[in-house]
Amino acid sequence: MPLSLQVWVDAGTQIFFSYAICLGCLTALGSYNSYNNNCYKDCLMLCCLNSGTSFVAGFAIFSVLGFMAYEQGVPIEAVAESGPGLAFIAYPKAVTMMPLSPLWAGLFFLMLIFLGLDSQFVCVESLVTAVVDMYPDTFRRGYRREYLILGMSIVSFLFGLIMCMEGGMYVFQLFDSYAASGMCLLFVAIFESICIGWVYGSDRFYLNIEDMIGFKPVFFIKWCWMILTPGICAGIFLFFLIKYKPLKYNNVYTYPDWGYGIGWFMAMSSMVCIPLGMIWKIATTPGTFAERMKKLTTPSPDLKMRGKLNALSPYAANDAKLKVDAKVSTISEKETHF
Repeated sequence: MPLSLQVWVDAGTQIFFSYAICLGCLTALGSYNSYNNNCYKDCLMLCCLNSGTSFVAGFAIFSVLGFMAYEQGVPIEAVAESGPGLAFIAYPKAVTMMPLSPLWAGLFFLMLIFLGLDSQFVCVESLVTAVVDMYPDTFRRGYRREYLILGMSIVSFLFGLIMCMEGGMYVFQLFDSYAASGMCLLFVAIFESICIGWVYGSDRFYLNIEDMIGFKPVFFIKWCWMILTPGICAGIFLFFLIKYKPLKYNNVYTYPDWGYGIGWFMAMSSMVCIPLGMIWKIATTPGTFAERMKKLTTPSPDLKMRGKLNALSPYAANDAKLKVDAKVSTISEKETHF
């Protein structure tokens, strides 16, 4: 793959991690908002603040790396590669060249600790919120939610201990390249955008947002849901598969075949849930195959609008009819997660 194209592919996948797309974090945190919260403004602010922060951080990163490359008389790519080596090798070495180096070193690693902690808050919360919402009768009693958080934290801590051992960096790279790969997020993003744009319907989703925020978003967003987003994600995903190269630690150590097997197992563990879930629903839904497909690709009528546009919605008549026939259950205005 040409170098320039590889840069764009890497940048495209980095967006998913930078904005926490397809990780469930934004969905979990957004579920605590009121129905009429201006999510459109929140999204625009998130994009601007995140992109601005990344732009400013680039000056700090490349100025330090450029200084180290000048001092050592080597190209900048020879100073450090992206990944753990940049944070734990290159930057600490650069800090030692500054005045009051012990102070800056302490502040630097304190910053890393806080970055890791606040990232874990939202990641754990996204998983906990999903489990609690799926099984409300089980976990919305007493302190069961807190026990669930404790159990997840203990399991995550034990997995983290493995990466702190002598060969932990090899395990970390395996997790980072497969389990937390951008390829997995791209796969999820393709199906998410298809479900929103084509199954649930871009027009219906557009009306839902308008009903929530009180005004129409940019019309271009419909084209993104239907064509642009799934097309770009599918293109990058195909490049990943076509140009796939087995992982090498520091471009030297080659993992054994069973190591690559574990890596692909971790990667597939998140991706295979989507096709397996589709097959399971098709197999367990009553009726002919055509009836099953129609039922499974038709939005649930209880996902109706609750604001001023409810009566004007083209789906309102159908929703009202089904509600009168007692075929759907009503949902409350806001469900608490506690």
